[in-house]
Amino acid sequence: MAEKRTAVKAKPQPAKTTTATKKRYEGFTDEEKAAMMDRVQEQKVAARKAEGESDLLAKIAEMPEPDRAMAKRLHAVIKASAPALSPTTWYGMPAYAKDGKVVCFFQSAQKFKTRYATFGFSDKAKLDEGTMWPNAYALTKLTAADEARIGALVKKAVQD
Repeated sequence: MAEKRTAVKAKPQPAKTTTATKKRYEGFTDEEKAAMMDRVQEQKVAARKAEGESDLLAKIAEMPEPDRAMAKRLHAVIKASAPALSPTTWYGMPAYAKDGKVVCFFQSAQKFKTRYATFGFSDKAKLDEGTMWPNAYALTKLTAADEARIGALVKKAVQD
């Protein structure tokens, strides 16, 4: 018996070129990835800050006078003194946070039916002086001197 053999045809090879070969894209460098992650975090912070500020301003708008006027002035003083703080609300009160932790807050006199409003600092504020220091201030109105003192306290509270 004769075996049939079939010839295997060779696959044609592409012609070799003398031009440079294309480099394969390997992805982003570690530095590029880090920069992109930084940008994402910046956008998240900006979005939270915008949302937090609108919530804070809504709470201020609900306050009766004279607390509303004081809260508006405090908001301006705090933003100017410590722009790194993010406006937010805390227990339904206007507050300002750093890295998600409340540093200072304003409490309307009407909130708990007290005779004065309060501007206070949390334990995250770096206001330590010896073994005892104030962490809240009663407010009946805000003078220019009061605003300057609060601005200085807020700056000190967020120092690294």
